[in-house]
Amino acid sequence: MANPMRQRAISGVRQGDVFKCRRTFSLAETLSFGDLTRDYNPVHYDERWVALKGYRGVICHGLLVGSMICEFGGQVGWLATGMNFRFRKPVYPGDTVECTVTITKVEASGRAEAEGIFTNQRGEQVGSVQLKGFLPLAPESELLRKMTAEGDPTNKL
Repeated sequence: MANPMRQRAISGVRQGDVFKCRRTFSLAETLSFGDLTRDYNPVHYDERWVALKGYRGVICHGLLVGSMICEFGGQVGWLATGMNFRFRKPVYPGDTVECTVTITKVEASGRAEAEGIFTNQRGEQVGSVQLKGFLPLAPESELLRKMTAEGDPTNKL
């Protein structure tokens, strides 16, 4: 069976629709993200640095946490045109974050807007994002339907 977010894209995403995903971040992912992006800020690597900054340990890259919106976008076929992140609290390796994306506007052209909220395992909001982009129109939704009927071989979720 297709991922529920993919199914929603096939049936048509509407204003007010809500999508959720959850992820626990590891130190290995944080280190790999730094290598991938070349972000070697000591706040992600050095305990002495984080102590001076007042954190209890190294923190995950903000954009690593923010990348949770990619699960939503990839499943529904959202083509992003703008993202505005706000990071409120640190996320530490081992933290579990839930990302809740709410569709706030949908136009007939497929242009859409959404807001995302990132909440840690203690219920604290650690970040937010405002999104702009395009949702699939009827031909793309039909292709998604065909892809899922074929087993959705490129979709690992």
